[in-house]
Amino acid sequence: MGKTSGKPAHQLLFSEALRQQKHPPAVDSLSPRTNMTDDTQGTSMDRILQEILAVGRKLEGMDNAMVALTAETRSMRLEIAGFQSQISGLDHRVTIVETQVASWTDRDQELLHLHSKLTDLEDRSRRNNICLLVFPEGIEGADILSYLRDTLPKLTDTAFDSPLEFQREHRPGPKRQDRKGRPRPIIACMLRHGQARQLLQTARMQGPLRLGTLEIRLSADFSKETAERRRAFLSLRPRHLDVKFSLFEPARMWITKNRESRTFYDPEDLRTFLEGLHDQTQSMETIAQTPQNTHGLTLGAGHPETALDLDRRTTMDSQNRGRDLERLTKSYDDRGQALLVVAMYTQLSDRDKS
Repeated sequence: MGKTSGKPAHQLLFSEALRQQKHPPAVDSLSPRTNMTDDTQGTSMDRILQEILAVGRKLEGMDNAMVALTAETRSMRLEIAGFQSQISGLDHRVTIVETQVASWTDRDQELLHLHSKLTDLEDRSRRNNICLLVFPEGIEGADILSYLRDTLPKLTDTAFDSPLEFQREHRPGPKRQDRKGRPRPIIACMLRHGQARQLLQTARMQGPLRLGTLEIRLSADFSKETAERRRAFLSLRPRHLDVKFSLFEPARMWITKNRESRTFYDPEDLRTFLEGLHDQTQSMETIAQTPQNTHGLTLGAGHPETALDLDRRTTMDSQNRGRDLERLTKSYDDRGQALLVVAMYTQLSDRDKS
């Protein structure tokens, strides 16, 4: 067997066609018929060779395109490999960042706890302080401690077991050159906690204290965060919900409704509770204003309601109220609110019976 070239078949066919085109076979000029047949065959062979050459050129162009495509694919593979390496590095960095963020979250919780403890410590360190508001600038003279020691017992009309003793006092902020505007408060630190509590309780019971034509107020001294929470609680005081409230030190709101009491330490929790209570009251008012004879019992004109119709209407009223009671009770998880719903329904039932 002859040796086979390693070239593809279409390249071998293309090479053979080129060879025959360059070296055509010899033609016998002695026989006319043979020449005619040979001419016809030569023409057909030339056409076939031309087609083969055209196909070969196309295949050669396709080979070149495949070579370029292969090179481009190899380049893309290298780029993709580089992208994968970069993505792996980014994934590792993201993992590190997530771990750090998780540790920061725990650290934030710890900082919040420490901040809460620091606020509590600051409030405790101010327990012996009293704030005196609306004292005019300069009224105390050169010795403010002596002025307060003589003025506060007269101002509160209180007899103390021993003379008032102060550790220090000051007016916060820069000194005002003129006496116009609101005067700076006086913050006095008392030596004995009992005397500070007695002064504050007396001022709370007597209301605004009078110093000539001025209304003097005494209050406890709190940190900035605690003072803001107290202001937020006071701004949420319920006015028209039949709720009793009390604000205790340092900042907690105690409310009572229908003999049920709750204590709130966060103003947002109190806001959410009051909004739910307001919605509940509106729902009960809507139910109370709903006409009673709207249950599908149509009575013609001139036909009085019979005993059977009355029993049916009463039964449907009870069923509808029972469904409304179940719906409202499920919508409020708080036991005190559920008891309020039951009490209001009981009042409505007693009113209908009467």
